[in-house]
Amino acid sequence: MNNLYEKKIYAVFGNPISHSKSPEIHNFFYKLYNLNQKYIKIHLSKKNFLKNISFFFKRGGKGANITLPFKEKVFSLCHEITNRAKIAGSINTLKLFENETILGDNTDGIGFLSDLLLKKIVKRKFNILIIGAGGAARGIIYPLLKFGCNIFITNRTFNKAKILSKEFQNFGNIESITLKNLNQMKFNIIVNATSAGIFNNIPLIPENIIRKETICYDMFYKEKNTNFMKFCKNFGSNKVFNGIGMLVNQAAHSFFLWNNIFPNVKKTIKFLTKKKIKKNNKSLKY
Repeated sequence: MNNLYEKKIYAVFGNPISHSKSPEIHNFFYKLYNLNQKYIKIHLSKKNFLKNISFFFKRGGKGANITLPFKEKVFSLCHEITNRAKIAGSINTLKLFENETILGDNTDGIGFLSDLLLKKIVKRKFNILIIGAGGAARGIIYPLLKFGCNIFITNRTFNKAKILSKEFQNFGNIESITLKNLNQMKFNIIVNATSAGIFNNIPLIPENIIRKETICYDMFYKEKNTNFMKFCKNFGSNKVFNGIGMLVNQAAHSFFLWNNIFPNVKKTIKFLTKKKIKKNNKSLKY
């Protein structure tokens, strides 16, 4: 079959996908290293997504990122799967080899940990509270446990937190904790891994678990502060972060898998920040 693309083409697949910043990030990587590559976003129907991803590779696509709601559903496309993807139970990165086999990987967790390390806000034996027991939480647990942190999972439906903690109990110190018992513990980092931010909601956690030194991290990213970030600031935290650093770092690990080059994350975050400021300034009326 003829190659459809003149350049090496990579893509992110999802539904919805219009909000994705992955093309901005990866195309900036290509400029940094003068690579003749292009990264696009592709909206997939929920019915024929496997067929469409296969078609992308057959027509010359070299690699892909997978986002919601397909991360748990692309295992059947892969000939090889990394250990961290197996443990996470989801795949966010696909790589096509020259022999036409496909590797499935997950860079979400290592991207999250890389961002914490870059910001110098994590140490071994830190107590980390993860709010939420869905796919976002699942993706970051293994690298944090491997690094040596103590993980606590809480969720509005506590049984989901119990099930998730049991799945990872062989990899390190992890336990489930009810919302009402949170104030019995002291946490170094609190991570919002729920979808609450999408709907401008705030996870149901007691405000007295947030202290001045508590690091609060919302995995959800948008240009303004999320309500979770505002909540944490209002109750005293001096260290509040959104998910842009994780987004760039997980992209960097995907890029490394495809090109064997680890891109400059700090430059990329600066580029995105400047672009956001320019966009905001253009919208101002004087």
